[in-house]
Amino acid sequence: MSALLLGLAGVGFLCSLGIWQVSRMYEKRVQLDEMTAGISEPAVVVPKVLDPERDRYRPVIAAGRFTGETLYVLSGQPMVGAGVQVISVLQMADGRRLLVDRGFLTDDDKHKALHVRDVTVQGNLMWPRDSNQYTPPPDAKTGLWFARDAVAMAQILHTEPTFIVARAPTGDGIEAMPVDTSTIPNDHWGYAITWFSLAFVWAVMTAALVWRIRRQI
Repeated sequence: MSALLLGLAGVGFLCSLGIWQVSRMYEKRVQLDEMTAGISEPAVVVPKVLDPERDRYRPVIAAGRFTGETLYVLSGQPMVGAGVQVISVLQMADGRRLLVDRGFLTDDDKHKALHVRDVTVQGNLMWPRDSNQYTPPPDAKTGLWFARDAVAMAQILHTEPTFIVARAPTGDGIEAMPVDTSTIPNDHWGYAITWFSLAFVWAVMTAALVWRIRRQI
């Protein structure tokens, strides 16, 4: 009886993981559909009043001046290696200060000076908070961040807690990393099949074990 209970518990646990992966697949699909719909809207001048839900991923155009105030986030690129994402302050003519995720710089280039200059940025609005309970705080010596956090970065740089993720290069040799659904995988169906397959194997092994025990009685 204990073998049967253990087998049923294992099958139930593995099936629950498969069901969770199916749920995550549908959640991710909704997220990607929302992102696609947001990205495809016509670009507008940054609205005066922003809503993190309504305006997430909205294409915008912002004219202003990079002030030289910058934060760096640890990052990397395939086939390139380690580097940083450059987060700069854009001060608009009306005095508004927004955060711009300008994109990627390699380790070799991350120490070079960035120019203070007028610029027109095309990009998508975001309110990222990539950190979690396991993300370390910014390095006290280097100032390097380990995740984007709109609220925390805005407090440091005295800006609105809003990101514009640049879609095109903004100068200084920085490679833009635009918002793009093609880089976000939705592999949860494959994971679900794996868990359901393991549950089936576990059930077969349990049935075989119970059959052998009953034969020995």
